[in-house]
Amino acid sequence: MAEIKLAAQVRTEFGKGAARRARRAQQVPAVVYGHGAESVHITLPAHELQLALRTANVLIGLELDGKDALVIPKAVQRNPLKGDIEHVDLLTVKRGEKVNVEIAVHVEGDLAPGGNLLEYVQNTLLVEAEATHIPESVTVSVQGLDAGASILAKDIPLPKGSVLAGDEDAIVLQVVAAQAEEPAAEGGEEEGAEA
Repeated sequence: MAEIKLAAQVRTEFGKGAARRARRAQQVPAVVYGHGAESVHITLPAHELQLALRTANVLIGLELDGKDALVIPKAVQRNPLKGDIEHVDLLTVKRGEKVNVEIAVHVEGDLAPGGNLLEYVQNTLLVEAEATHIPESVTVSVQGLDAGASILAKDIPLPKGSVLAGDEDAIVLQVVAAQAEEPAAEGGEEEGAEA
């Protein structure tokens, strides 16, 4: 995964008013924490951060007061109406360090004929991977699966260097039989009222 560089500035003002002023100046308030160090309150350029966060579990190289730090996003708060980023929590990581992250589950292939439906019980898998080699997603084949079949977390092939960090017996995908609708009886309501 490529590292995205962002220039950060230390925040000295706190509270709602300060956060609003930062957002008006096209900056996003953020907090960097991890490795037992004291939390650092910063602001990041809004547009560049928005572009960076299009990639799940993106590795960000922060340039802060002449020092570089590697971070990954842990929590992103968005405006529910506009979708703009309002605040970000960033976790400091080191090269070679293992981190637990959620990665997306994608499917390929067609189910067995018969109108069965594929149900996602989980959209993501919790995996442990090296901070600089976090996979974006995993792909699972559902080719030919019939109603009643399920895929467990331990059945999903993970990218090299990743191991499952969550419950290995958790159901991720399952195939369910399509429910057939009963045909409506002609004049059903009127006949029922007369009886």
